[in-house]
Amino acid sequence: MDGYFDAHVMPWLVNIALALVIFFVGRKVGKLIIHLLERALRKAKVDDMLISFVASIGQALILLVVIIAALSQLGVDTTSLIALVGAAGLAVGLALQDSLKNFASGVLLIIFRPFREGHFIDAGGVTGVVEHISIFNTVMRTPDNREVIVPNGAIYGGVITNFSARDTRRVDMVFGIGYGDDLLKAKKLLEAIIAEDDRILAEPEPVVAVSALADSSINFVVRPWVKSGDYWNVLWDTTEKVKLRFDEEGISIPFPQMDVHLHKSEG
Repeated sequence: MDGYFDAHVMPWLVNIALALVIFFVGRKVGKLIIHLLERALRKAKVDDMLISFVASIGQALILLVVIIAALSQLGVDTTSLIALVGAAGLAVGLALQDSLKNFASGVLLIIFRPFREGHFIDAGGVTGVVEHISIFNTVMRTPDNREVIVPNGAIYGGVITNFSARDTRRVDMVFGIGYGDDLLKAKKLLEAIIAEDDRILAEPEPVVAVSALADSSINFVVRPWVKSGDYWNVLWDTTEKVKLRFDEEGISIPFPQMDVHLHKSEG
């Protein structure tokens, strides 16, 4: 009986004990590794959301490795288990192809930060203010206060225009006058309107110049620089001021016209 116990039962008890040690020690070591990884990522100023996600994935992978190692200590053939896990991972990857694309794009957006929460951007076919950036999608608020959820894959895979990335923006405006109007007078009026607005920056210097002799008008380009937050108000206010001042000074703003000639046929 003692010989049977020593030959058969004792090895099993030792293997079970070693498997338990591998499992519990492996989990402790895994937690320590994840903790050190989180500290390193925080020192690198990585986004908290990405740190949390990486930590979760790391814990799951370490737990899987520990379980396989413990089963191997018990004498279980883990080759088929590893193959099964790999096949399951491949199947899940194919089934979640679009989600994985959005996930990868979300990680890249969080790491490289082409925009931040609160920025006004045009991306993924949507123009609006960034409300929230998550791993799989980005929530944006449009100017008319609609909430739009855009997949990160659509954002990172296309052109991103960030209107808030710079402190200043140039306001591009075009104003036309008639060929019979006083060109120099109109130019001085435009320069005066720009000079009177305190929101317009002195540097870079605003541009007021004749840009084209069009079919029915002489066109001026007016290009002042403003702080990004003043862009729309300056655009709208300047457009209104130009119309009112031109009307006061008798300067016309032409619009396209078409002459139609009617011929009456006899008989």
